[in-house]
Amino acid sequence: MSGDRQWKPASNPWAVALVVTLAVFMEILDTTIVNVALPHVAGSLSSSYDESTWVLTSYLVANGIVLPLSAFFSRALGRKNYFLICIGMFTLCSFLCGIATELWQMILFRILQGFFGGGLQPVQQSVLLDYFKPEERGKAFGLSSIAIIVAPVLGPMLGGWITDHYSWRWVFLINIPVGVLTVLAVMQLLEDPPWEKRLEPGKLNIDYIGIGLIALGLGCLQVMLDRGEDDDWFQSSFIVLFAVLALVGLVGAVYWLFYARKPVVDLHCLRDRNFAVASLLMAGMAMILYGSSVLMPQLAQQQLGYTATLSGLVMSPGAVLIVLSIPLVLKLMPKVQTRLIIAFGFLLLLLSFIYSSRLVPNVDFETMVLMRSAQSIGLGFLFVPLTTIAFVTLSPKLNADGAALFSMFRNVAGSIGISLSTAAITERSQTHSAYLAPNMTPLNEQFNQAVQRGAAAVRDFSHAVGDPVTLATAQLYQEMISQSRVLAYNDVFMLCGIMSLIMIPFCFLLSPIKSEGSAGGH
Repeated sequence: MSGDRQWKPASNPWAVALVVTLAVFMEILDTTIVNVALPHVAGSLSSSYDESTWVLTSYLVANGIVLPLSAFFSRALGRKNYFLICIGMFTLCSFLCGIATELWQMILFRILQGFFGGGLQPVQQSVLLDYFKPEERGKAFGLSSIAIIVAPVLGPMLGGWITDHYSWRWVFLINIPVGVLTVLAVMQLLEDPPWEKRLEPGKLNIDYIGIGLIALGLGCLQVMLDRGEDDDWFQSSFIVLFAVLALVGLVGAVYWLFYARKPVVDLHCLRDRNFAVASLLMAGMAMILYGSSVLMPQLAQQQLGYTATLSGLVMSPGAVLIVLSIPLVLKLMPKVQTRLIIAFGFLLLLLSFIYSSRLVPNVDFETMVLMRSAQSIGLGFLFVPLTTIAFVTLSPKLNADGAALFSMFRNVAGSIGISLSTAAITERSQTHSAYLAPNMTPLNEQFNQAVQRGAAAVRDFSHAVGDPVTLATAQLYQEMISQSRVLAYNDVFMLCGIMSLIMIPFCFLLSPIKSEGSAGGH
C-alpha cells in the first residue's frame, strides 16, 4: 500500500477536476430543470399533471438508491469504467427522454437516467480526493461546489427559458453534446489509482441483502417524500405503506451494514468523528439549501405571478455570490479554524432568514433578490469547509465509501428539505387562514367598511359584470388568502433560521484544525 500512495496521475489534476465536475453539473441540473416543464410534458404525452409528476419521482427514487451503492460498482467495474458507463448511459437516456411519445416511456427512461446519473456525484468526489493532495482539496472542492450548489438554482430558470422559447424536449436533448464531450474527455484524461482498480470477479463479494435493503429503504423514502404533499401525507394509505417500508428498509440496512462481514457500503466511515459530524452538518445545510431554493421560485411564481424565467432571475444573483465567496473562504481556511468558518456560515444563514421572514404581500423584485442573496452568502461559507474537513481524518481506503455516503446524506436531506418546506407552507397557510377568516364577517365594522370602499371602486372604476358588493367581498377574500400565504412563507423562513441555529453547536464537535492540518490526518 505504501507504493500505491506514491502514485501520481499522468494528467493535469485540474483538467480532470473540470471534466468530472462538468458531468456532475449536468446531472444535478437535470434534477430541477424539468420541474417547470412538467405542464408541457403532461400536455404533449396526453396525461394529467399529477401523473406527470412521476417524471420527477422516478428520477429521484433511482438516483437515491444508487448513491450509496456507487462505491461497490466502482470496485466491481473499475472507477473509470463505471464513470464512463454512467455518463454514456445518462446521455443516451436523456436522448430517449427527449423523443419519448408516451408517459410510461418517459418514466422508464427517467428511472434509468436517475440510476446512472446517481453514480456521478460520489465518483467525482472520490476522484478529487485521490487526485489532489489534502492541502489542495479545498480548491478542488471549491470547483465542485459550483456544480452542487449552483446547478439546482439555475435549473428552473434554464428549464423555463428553454420551454418558453423552444420545446420541453430540449430540456433533455441539451445534455447530448455535453455528455458526448465529457465521455471523450474522461476517456483521455481519467485513470484509476492502484487502489481503485477493478476487482477480479472471484474477489468480488456481492452483498445482495445489503443492496436489497438499501433499495427498499431509500426507494420507498424518496417516493414518500416526493408524493406525500400531493397525497395528503399520512392520511393516505399509499404514503403510510411506503413510510413503513422505508423504515423497515433503512433500519434493516443500518443493522446489516454494520455487522455484515463484507457489506456493500462500509458504514465504519461514521466512526470517524469529523466525517460523522460533517455529514450531519452537510445534511442540515442541504435541507436548508434545497428547502429555501424551492420556496423562493414558488413564492415568485404562485404568489407574485412571475414567469419561470423571471423567478429564476431572483435566484441568479445569489448563485453568483456563492461563486464569488468561495475564493474568500479558500483564503480564510489556512488562517482560521475550519469549524469556526462553518459556524460563521450557519450564523449568516440564521441572520439572512430572520431578514427574509419579513415578507409583505407586495414585496418587490429587488427585495426578493436581496433576500435570496443574503441566504446565499451563508451557503458559500459551508460547502467547501464541510467537504474538506469530512475527509481530514478518514482513512484513504474509505474514501470511496465515504464519498458515496456523504453524497447520499446531502441528497436525501435535500429531498426531505423540499418536502418539509412545501408541506409547511400548506399547513401554515391553512392555520393563518383559520385565524384571519373570523374577521371577514358582517359583524366586523372594519370589514363592512372595506367592502363598501371596494364596491364603490368597482362601480366607479371597473367594467366588471356582477354585483359590486359580491365582487368586493371576493376580492377581500383573495387578499386574505394572499396574506395567509405570505405569513406562511415568513414562518417557514423562520424555521430555516432555527434550523441554522441548531446546527451551530455541532460545529464545535469538529476537530480544531485549519486546512493545512488535513495533511496530518493521513
